[in-house]
Amino acid sequence: MKSLLALAFASVTVHAANSTDWPRFLGPTGAAIVTESKVPLKWSDSENIVWKAEMPGPGSSSPIVHGDKVFVTCWTGYADKEGANDMSKLTRHLICLNRADGKVLWDAPVPSAAAEDPWQGFITEHGYATHTPVTDGERVYVFFGKSGALAFDMQGKQLWQTSCGTGSGRMRWGSAASPILAGDVLVVNASDEAQAIIGLDKKTGKIVWKAEGEFGMAYGTPNVFQRDGVTDLVIAVPQELWGLNPETGKLRWYAVHGLSGNVSPSVIPGGDTAYVFGGYPATRSTAIKLGGKGDITANAILWSSNTSSYVPTPILKDGHLYVVNDQGFATCIDAKTGQDVFRERVIEGGGGGAGGGRRGGGGKPFYASPVLIGDKLVCVSRKNGAYIIAAKPKFELIGHNVLSLDNSQFNATPAVSGDQLLLRSEKAVYCIGTK
Repeated sequence: MKSLLALAFASVTVHAANSTDWPRFLGPTGAAIVTESKVPLKWSDSENIVWKAEMPGPGSSSPIVHGDKVFVTCWTGYADKEGANDMSKLTRHLICLNRADGKVLWDAPVPSAAAEDPWQGFITEHGYATHTPVTDGERVYVFFGKSGALAFDMQGKQLWQTSCGTGSGRMRWGSAASPILAGDVLVVNASDEAQAIIGLDKKTGKIVWKAEGEFGMAYGTPNVFQRDGVTDLVIAVPQELWGLNPETGKLRWYAVHGLSGNVSPSVIPGGDTAYVFGGYPATRSTAIKLGGKGDITANAILWSSNTSSYVPTPILKDGHLYVVNDQGFATCIDAKTGQDVFRERVIEGGGGGAGGGRRGGGGKPFYASPVLIGDKLVCVSRKNGAYIIAAKPKFELIGHNVLSLDNSQFNATPAVSGDQLLLRSEKAVYCIGTK
């Protein structure tokens, strides 16, 4: 079994080397880093738009890319437009687009299998299609909250559907974490639905393991860390960082980081160190040295800081952590010491800009995580366009791009495929590139 899993992990690593593929949330390694690309960093309604694909409904999930196909999710039937008040009609969609021209190749609708949290409160901030798909090149996997996890072949045929729980957290905010692949295991953060992290056989959908516990509000996407020949499945939950065996779901180690409340950003990989951001009511950040057994807190906490991000996941570049946080401040932290390098406001006031109709909006101007292309950060705001910022220890705003004809919200982190950027709003997917 261990030999097979080792081969499976190796195949994932080889597959991720394809520069045109963006197979999961935050890219091949979950770090949202592209070292080389000729993506144009200036665009508008009439400039550097290769194609635009209208969506049948809204969504906050990110596009993913494999070969000549783009996959994205959305929802229809309930709370997607005025008068759509019947929850029984809620339907999610997995849509496949032609990467060359954005044309819809197929649309796989999935009727809701269980009642979701109602359209009120903070669920209006992100909706019912927030989890980004993941693909291994043979199948596409999605997680649709209380409707479970599903697998489709590359032609849109549904292969299996497995419930991952139908419960709700006490706030009834819905869930948002994206599934990932760890070898032949599809890992789902179902902390909201089942108070569990669940591992499923990717070929059959059978539940292989469940890591259950009092997760609280853990909304981040897990990640796979490899060090010294050991593969850990790492996830941040309120108060603790966990390292699990991805084969069995067993807890190998944990560290008490003290971030309370909901933890939304994904854990940032940094070699033998993990960086954790989030928490509520006060956001914080911390650096934790990985590895060991049991409670590793005493020797693992490298630093803690009050500078943080509530939703967007930061980028690690050349010993510094960068993010435009949900309050609209561009921040840079020294990854070795945790000291602030800069903190500059890039957007004035709450959400600002064009409203999102009956959709939520709140006062947080950034939900999307930044993407690093070379030495520049693409930071997409919800209503005020995308900011291009230099990834260096001195703040430099390079550009600001706005699609003025789209007044919906841009909650999704963009994907990068070769020399093109895939930008997703609640109305459409845009391919940014040179024609």
